[in-house]
Amino acid sequence: MFGFRSDGRKLKTVPPFFRVIPNVMLEREDSQIYFKQDIILKDMDEYIDKKAKEGIRLSYMNIIYAALVRIVAERPYLNRFAMNGSLYARNKIYVSLAIKKTFSDEGQETTIKLPFNGNENIFEIKEKLDNAVEINKEKAMQNNTDYTAKLLSLIPNMFIRITVKLLRFLDRHGAMPKKLIEVSPFHTSVFLTNVGSLGIDSIYHHLYNFGTTSMFFAMGKKKKSYVYDDDEIKEERCITIAFVGDERICDGYYYATSFKLLCKYLKKPEILEEHAEVKQDIK
Repeated sequence: MFGFRSDGRKLKTVPPFFRVIPNVMLEREDSQIYFKQDIILKDMDEYIDKKAKEGIRLSYMNIIYAALVRIVAERPYLNRFAMNGSLYARNKIYVSLAIKKTFSDEGQETTIKLPFNGNENIFEIKEKLDNAVEINKEKAMQNNTDYTAKLLSLIPNMFIRITVKLLRFLDRHGAMPKKLIEVSPFHTSVFLTNVGSLGIDSIYHHLYNFGTTSMFFAMGKKKKSYVYDDDEIKEERCITIAFVGDERICDGYYYATSFKLLCKYLKKPEILEEHAEVKQDIK
């Protein structure tokens, strides 16, 4: 039915500015904002070493991924998306992740999208993520996203464009089939890529006009940076996280407060061992 979405509910009591702005900035490419933050690794390294002694292997990816799930759970405006001039709140938290099966020019890339309630702790998130990555890194493995892309690739180019235009029309009006939304990595709360695993620094990755992705994070490689910390400029081992977001879902203060919370969790990952209190968006 037109107007109903399987992946979210339409918000009716948003402030006037956020009622108007999705009709001024019609596409995500119109509304992209950029932010970059150096993350000091000392605290994460100490936490990873501590857990290793307890027999638990953690990576930077595990911690950052869990921290992203946590801030979306506690900062529900981050889980909004703009569609056809209106704002929607997602029904669940989804995180899409790009995976390279093998590090070579011929190595295939795939994506996974995992659902979360938001109250999971870091160990539950790690187990779910690690299992999905291990399965999807197998060369012969084709997930539902891969299978759908393969089917589309069999269609002549002209008809691919027609099909995509039709899907975008259905998506704008809440009529895209639920099964397609479920397999689409572009219909997600957060998209994350670890370009540091490719040996390069973080990048600003664009948002997709297709789908509903409102936030894209990219992790860079380990490096030494000069950072301002505790009223001093220090040289520290860091990774840089680059962010591109849709400014239609919340204001700058909300984004800034959310980034500060993310940095807090990356500085004190042990907090993520507790189960989160999931906050609800406005009606």
